[in-house]
Amino acid sequence: MTFVVGEPCIKCKYTDCVEVCPVDCFYEGPNFLVIHPDECIDCALCEVECPVNAIYPEDELPMDQIEFLQINDTLSKTWPNITIKKEAPDDAEHWKAITKKKHLLEK
Repeated sequence: MTFVVGEPCIKCKYTDCVEVCPVDCFYEGPNFLVIHPDECIDCALCEVECPVNAIYPEDELPMDQIEFLQINDTLSKTWPNITIKKEAPDDAEHWKAITKKKHLLEK
């Protein structure tokens, strides 16, 4: 099993999760984070740190988030690894409450 970053992370991109990951399995894109499924050790530390509840255990992915399993896998192979917490985007708080953001995902 792995953990999966879902749609709520888009345009928020808080990196609290990165800071607690013991295996550095997070990768960063322009406005989204992903987890490399082969590197995740299923420790669940990241899930509770996410301020927008965007991280799900693979076996508990909501039906509307299933495609993010493949998105995480694909993008984690091309995006750079992130291991240090960064400041959230200036407008992250605005995007925190917005749903249906997949069309805004920048690859």
